[in-house]
Amino acid sequence: MKGITIVLPSLDPDEKLNMVVRGLLEEGFEDIVIVNDGSDAAHLAPFEEAATHPEVTILTHEVNRGKGRALKTAFSYILEHRRDCIGVVTVDGDNQHTPKDIKACAEKMAQTGDVVFGCRNFNLPNVPKHNRMGNKITSMVLRLFCGIRLSDTQTGLRAIPTKYLQLMTTVRGERFEYETEMIFALKRDRIRFHEVTIETVYIEENKSTHFHPVRDSFRIYGIILSFMFSSAASCLVDYLIFTVLVFLLEDKMTRWMKLAFAVFPARAVSSIVNYTLNRKAVFRSEAPMKQTLVRYYTLCVIQTACSYGLVYLLSALCDAGSALEVWLKVIVDVFLFMISFRIQQHWVFR
Repeated sequence: MKGITIVLPSLDPDEKLNMVVRGLLEEGFEDIVIVNDGSDAAHLAPFEEAATHPEVTILTHEVNRGKGRALKTAFSYILEHRRDCIGVVTVDGDNQHTPKDIKACAEKMAQTGDVVFGCRNFNLPNVPKHNRMGNKITSMVLRLFCGIRLSDTQTGLRAIPTKYLQLMTTVRGERFEYETEMIFALKRDRIRFHEVTIETVYIEENKSTHFHPVRDSFRIYGIILSFMFSSAASCLVDYLIFTVLVFLLEDKMTRWMKLAFAVFPARAVSSIVNYTLNRKAVFRSEAPMKQTLVRYYTLCVIQTACSYGLVYLLSALCDAGSALEVWLKVIVDVFLFMISFRIQQHWVFR
């Protein structure tokens, strides 16, 4: 395990922290960086015991700054002080990652030069229901909206080559959301990653975790939730205008003309709302405004044409009246919404 540094963020640890340290040393790891992320005075003893090993370095945050910041602190330290490091393996301090699995991830990283995720099997009976459901939902959402295939999105066991550590210090997020943002960064920069199946260990139903299901889930899903809010706001504008126009023009012109005079003005106004929110609040794009405007409205024209074409086709097939046409447009636009997210993320606001 020469050239591999273990990174272990920890907040208010118990005796399990040193069980992890001893297991790592027995497995042959020679460099362990532990980050004390603002633990209180009652929980300093485990750090003091760990520091008695010459292989262990303790970094300290005076106040709790979050798991993401703790990882970035360790990465910056390693870049500055571990010139011969070929890669790091991030490990949780609750003894839920076995030394054998940690070593397997380190070896896979050393062999491939790629990022490696240690992934658990959530179909086993010992997995708490909320953990099983949470990870499956997150995996499905990332696959649908971002094209990322990863079976364990919240695993803390990750092996990262040194060549990617500088990028990891710039990834957004200070707390648990950082681990999801890290996955987005790999996708955005086209960095390859592999999965290694690891033992699924839950001690006391994961009671020692500092993950807060509601607060941290909002952070993790932030980019997707903000995109949905932006889309909802622009959809509200779109449907209000569309509904008013489609009823005003009822029986005044042919079906195709009525839908055209309702769809296109509605989308023109709502697109201004959607572009502004997506550029500034969702993707926080730093790309030139001229470039993103051209790309956005290219997508917008195509998406609007698809919306019109599909609504017209379904309306004609169903011989629908105005009320049903509104509902057909809802169904069509939900389908187009998912496709649009992927295109905006990877092309328009890349």
